[in-house]
Amino acid sequence: KAARAQVNSTSLKRTAIEAERSRQVIKGSGKRAHVDPGIGTKDVTAYCAAETYNIHVVRHILKQEGYLPDPFNTDLYPQVLHVQTPNYVVKDTETGENKEQGAGDVFVFPSGTVVTWNVSESLAHRIVERLLPKAAENSHLDKLEVEDLEYVEDTSRENSKIIGDTIILGTKASSEASDAEASASGEDQRREVDAVLAKIAFSSALARSTKLAVLENLLSNYFNTTRSIATTLSAGSRLRFSRAFILRKTGELLSLRAQLNLYSELTDSLPDLFWDSPHELGLESYYEQVGRALDVGSRIKLLNERMDYASEIAAVLRERLSEKHSTELEWLIIFLISIEVVFEVWRLWRERVESNDPESTEALLQDFLRRELE
Repeated sequence: KAARAQVNSTSLKRTAIEAERSRQVIKGSGKRAHVDPGIGTKDVTAYCAAETYNIHVVRHILKQEGYLPDPFNTDLYPQVLHVQTPNYVVKDTETGENKEQGAGDVFVFPSGTVVTWNVSESLAHRIVERLLPKAAENSHLDKLEVEDLEYVEDTSRENSKIIGDTIILGTKASSEASDAEASASGEDQRREVDAVLAKIAFSSALARSTKLAVLENLLSNYFNTTRSIATTLSAGSRLRFSRAFILRKTGELLSLRAQLNLYSELTDSLPDLFWDSPHELGLESYYEQVGRALDVGSRIKLLNERMDYASEIAAVLRERLSEKHSTELEWLIIFLISIEVVFEVWRLWRERVESNDPESTEALLQDFLRRELE
């Protein structure tokens, strides 16, 4: 009886799993399309904790921790480093039963961003806050930026898409697969590789958005420290800022603009890692979908416009610094001229006093010459 009960329990569990898989993930169509609320989703989280990562050092650190770099041989290293995390178990809040979540994926980008798929929060924070700072340049864990999405695997779809804040990850094998690829192991491997490449595409776009959020926060902090300038100018008062403050603010703005437009792929329409990817996988479309969903294009445009305004503030500060320097030079020149005038007046006064003094050297010499000539 015990054995039969076990068989029945296993059979019911398998039936439940099959029913979950067969459930239609997307409900509705067009603008009304939405993800079935009854479908269990998993988390996708992006962490931006540094300006850049030395991806080679990251690879060494993760290998020492026992992670296998690029387990599916995507050959996208060093543009992105992929490792998988072990299966972990969470407790279902409704039933109280332990539920296996499966293996997770971690993608590390040289831009200083880490994207995790189905990774526990504690493990993600351990990787970001304890392991990777050794490979970080200009780490900013105190200003860690985090963005979240959700995803669900859909075994009935070959391609993937994003609806709202949920990524629909198609895991069905391509119908164009050859007979050799149609074998059980070959099909599973192909499906896993395609899913990983799709995750990389979505992760790259999410990492871009998170990096952009860091720059947005830095620019907001910049405006907070310069907010009084416009008020002071409108009141007709003089700007009383030190040379060090003005140079620091100018340097901060130049650094922000460089991070946005020069030193990263934020403004590129398509990162380099997609140029060599198979076109039929449609990875570039996944990247663009996330960009549209998170309004990355409009945010970059707005950020550049705000930087233009910040540049005007910096120009006012530089002009003030130039005026202050010119004024100081003018006063220095006036002071030096004044000293020269004082010395000249003093010399003339001495000459006049000596010329009127009968005991002066000049008067005695004139008297001596007069007596000699007589």
